[in-house]
Amino acid sequence: MPKGGRKGGHKGRVRQYTSPEEIDAQLKAEHEKAQEAELEEGGGGAAGSDPTKLKKDSSDESDEDEDDEDYQQKRKGVEGLIDIENPNRAAQTAKKVTQVDLEVPKELSRREREEIEKQKAKERYMKMHLAGKTDQAKADLARLAIIRKQREEAAKKKEDERKVKDTTGGTTKGLQSMSLNK
Repeated sequence: MPKGGRKGGHKGRVRQYTSPEEIDAQLKAEHEKAQEAELEEGGGGAAGSDPTKLKKDSSDESDEDEDDEDYQQKRKGVEGLIDIENPNRAAQTAKKVTQVDLEVPKELSRREREEIEKQKAKERYMKMHLAGKTDQAKADLARLAIIRKQREEAAKKKEDERKVKDTTGGTTKGLQSMSLNK
């Protein structure tokens, strides 16, 4: 028996595509629903002032009801219960350069915020360190104090040795070393 079981496998199945007419009908229905929502939200006073618009809307509503019924009949299963928005189908509106608001502060991503917080924390730490308020700075200052004491003691010893050499006859030692060289 060949690999994959039956002859042909899964690759030759018939694919079903949405026809352009059906996509247009869906877009038209969505557009009409959006218009209805606009009229319901803020159209109470504005729609009441224009009687011709009301007549037009009422005639459109009867057509919309028929379209919605046809559209509802085409749906199968749970499609009628779940309203799915396909981002590939909806036309995305591009903003013009004049519409872009530059004064609005740009929201930073999580990584950018964390990076800025790290930098600020590092600066605070360096200020505290230079002021000698951190544990590490205190330890460094203690070490430096010990080293200074050791250096001062070493310098005092050298000075004492020089004084001893000068008073005891450092000159005789110099003469002895000269005589040996001859």
